[in-house]
Amino acid sequence: MLQFQMQSLAGQAVDLAQYEGKVLLIVNVASECGYTPQYQGLQALYARYAPDGFMVLGFPCNQFGQQEPGTAAQIATFCQRHYGVTFPMFAKVDVHGKNQCDLYKYLTSPDTNTQSAGPIRWNFEKFLLGHDGTVVARFTSHVDPLSPPIVEAIARQLARP
Repeated sequence: MLQFQMQSLAGQAVDLAQYEGKVLLIVNVASECGYTPQYQGLQALYARYAPDGFMVLGFPCNQFGQQEPGTAAQIATFCQRHYGVTFPMFAKVDVHGKNQCDLYKYLTSPDTNTQSAGPIRWNFEKFLLGHDGTVVARFTSHVDPLSPPIVEAIARQLARP
């Protein structure tokens, strides 16, 4: 997982290797989705667990109902203004289909995700990666970021060496 280079919302190249050793929650996000209020829970998780080695990484996607139509600047402003997002946000990506980005190929492949492989079905699907970059859990869109299954899974991963 950590071998990928992605582009930030600000247009900078980001080597994901910088997150090596951290527990990651990777989420495909959208600003005009019924699940958009989950940004609040994602930010709360980030604020609570970042000191322990946890990161949320947001990847805007416009593939589901055209619910992320904005430019990078508009997305950044929206996230900051409405939800106070401080976790890393990246440039729009395709999470499925012929132009699927390499990161999401990794996350959804049965070769690298033996427990929960398969296509992304909607915005705000969440992948939890352990310290070693392997996918340890996947949560569908309707699972709130602050729900016990997610919070407990994060805590379990952070407790591991």
